[in-house]
Amino acid sequence: MVEAVICIPSFRRPEGLRRTLASLAGQRTSLSFAVLVIDNDAAGREALAVASDFFRESGIPGHCAVEEKQGNCHAINAAFAGAMDRFPDAGFLLMIDDDETAAPGWLEAMVATARRLDADIAGGPVDRVFDHPVDAAMATHQLFRSIEAPTGPIAAIHGTGNCLIRRRVFEALGRPYFDPAFNFLGGGDMDFFTRCRRRGFRFAWCAEAEIVEHVATDRLTPGWLMRRSVRTGTINYLIDRRHASGPGGRLRVEAKNVASLGLSLWRAAKVLARTGSPLQASHPILLSWGRIMGSLGMIQAPYKDTAPAAP
Repeated sequence: MVEAVICIPSFRRPEGLRRTLASLAGQRTSLSFAVLVIDNDAAGREALAVASDFFRESGIPGHCAVEEKQGNCHAINAAFAGAMDRFPDAGFLLMIDDDETAAPGWLEAMVATARRLDADIAGGPVDRVFDHPVDAAMATHQLFRSIEAPTGPIAAIHGTGNCLIRRRVFEALGRPYFDPAFNFLGGGDMDFFTRCRRRGFRFAWCAEAEIVEHVATDRLTPGWLMRRSVRTGTINYLIDRRHASGPGGRLRVEAKNVASLGLSLWRAAKVLARTGSPLQASHPILLSWGRIMGSLGMIQAPYKDTAPAAP
């Protein structure tokens, strides 16, 4: 009987996926687990080939499939739905990205924490390793930081890059689990966990369940970080607006946009005084600007592939 399923949505990172799968093969655990890989590149299908080789050589049970509908949320939905359908006895569904590797005790620690705290959802730290040397301002940028908390209950987590979700959560929410409206912007995970929190599901943090994200060179530029700050602000606004109740709630969201503009300047000044880094100081200002862009309907689509689809 499979107790846990580890889900990996993948898009054009065959070498990263090999590294991820190798870290799963090295898990030190008494748990019976399976791995499910979703290739979101219907044209290239490199992840499908990598996963097929892994299952054949490792002997770890699992499944790989192609999700032809492009988009982050489509791929995540296919992964979790596949895990639910193919492994009906698995009570714990976990996710790791194809640019990440798991510490040997990751799976054991996550499941043990969820069981001990009777948590519906658990998260763990994501440490960054950079593909080339970066200065301190970039290495310690807010966007590269993880939650710092001891193991125990937590209000909520925000990302799927290192998470455990019990089967009962998916059964309660129904399909599609992640809203495809966030496919190309990102933020579908934040929206999902916001809905979970509002439904009363219990969250936990497992400080021992460590994941390492291998940050690619194309993300190690001031321009990328600044665009990501703007996009994060847009996501925050869209989620606030989505969960605002009635005209009064929507008015409060718009008022929050106005207030954030003034506060962002004060926060930027504090960051600049503390760090001496204009790049880090730009983050609160760009977050606020992203909220304004979201309110004006100016939505980025960084995850949209412009290459031709498979015939």
